Amino acid sequence: MRNLQLHPCGNFRETYRQELTIFETDFGRLATLVGLILLFAFVPFVSSAYILYIINTIGIFAIAAIGLNLLIGYTGQISLGHGAFFGVGAYSAAILATKVGVPFVIAVPAGGVITALVGMVFGIPSVRLKHLYLCIATLAGQIILDYVFVQWESLTGGAAGISIPTASLFGLDLGSDRIFFFVIFVCFAVMTWMAVNLIRTRYGRAFIAIRDNDQAAEGMGIPIFLYKLLSFAISSFYAGFAGALYAYYMMSITPEPFSLWLSIEYIAMIIIGGLGSIPGAVFGTVFIVVLNEVLSIATEFLMNVGVTGMGITIAPLREFTYGLAIVLFIIFEPKGLAEVWRIVRSSFRLWPFSY
Repeated sequence: MRNLQLHPCGNFRETYRQELTIFETDFGRLATLVGLILLFAFVPFVSSAYILYIINTIGIFAIAAIGLNLLIGYTGQISLGHGAFFGVGAYSAAILATKVGVPFVIAVPAGGVITALVGMVFGIPSVRLKHLYLCIATLAGQIILDYVFVQWESLTGGAAGISIPTASLFGLDLGSDRIFFFVIFVCFAVMTWMAVNLIRTRYGRAFIAIRDNDQAAEGMGIPIFLYKLLSFAISSFYAGFAGALYAYYMMSITPEPFSLWLSIEYIAMIIIGGLGSIPGAVFGTVFIVVLNEVLSIATEFLMNVGVTGMGITIAPLREFTYGLAIVLFIIFEPKGLAEVWRIVRSSFRLWPFSY
């Protein structure tokens, strides 16, 4: 029977297996278990309808943000088309549900698979392009998919969009926010667990090697194009899976939410949360979604109490705040909120003797 491990004050790893472990201590396992119990047994029953909507939105967007962090933070491949991939998943699930009659439990992962295939197509330029040039190529993908969402009316419904029937899971109606909360966060927990374990595999280590130095990685025998393509596929799958959940949760989709602005929001999430960090993607998602709600409330308040023309004056408030937040994090905390959380955790390892 092994001894419980609680709050080590140093690095006592002796094997590579210990370096790859998800939880350094039994306290971490216990804290995760308690957190999950509180999440599922407490949050959906005490939250108001508005708060529950925000929490559900955070859960959906966090899945897509984790996928983007796998691509940018771990593989070093810049993408400005993640919002469009999110839309591909949403439209794929909506079309499968309304025109083919595919049930919810199949339509959601199918939306992820279809988006992964689309993402691989737009990932092909990564064999020749990198950095700013790859960013421009993925921006072109965003623009192309935006055009398809609006103009292919026979499939996507054009500007009118698609209305989706209420989801059901094994006969259980998922029409309420509270019930859908459990679906979203079970998916979130599973997808997060998959991402964390992916980074521990040889595929994850290959992604990191390509990010750090792709020429050295190729010299070590890593087929960098195949791994870049795989990274695009996995990232797109996460975006498509989240988009399919979003479509069922909103029950109606139009092209407007899947614009370039959504891709910029996802970039902001992983920069503010912390590049190359799975928890950082979640922290960044919480920050951006809550910031969106605060800015919406502030904008409405200022327009109600302001003078004529105030609406035009405060229209760029959101863009200004996003840009300011990104710049401030890059200057003062380039590793994002994940690094802040690491420092806070580390300070407790010697508590109460630390100062």
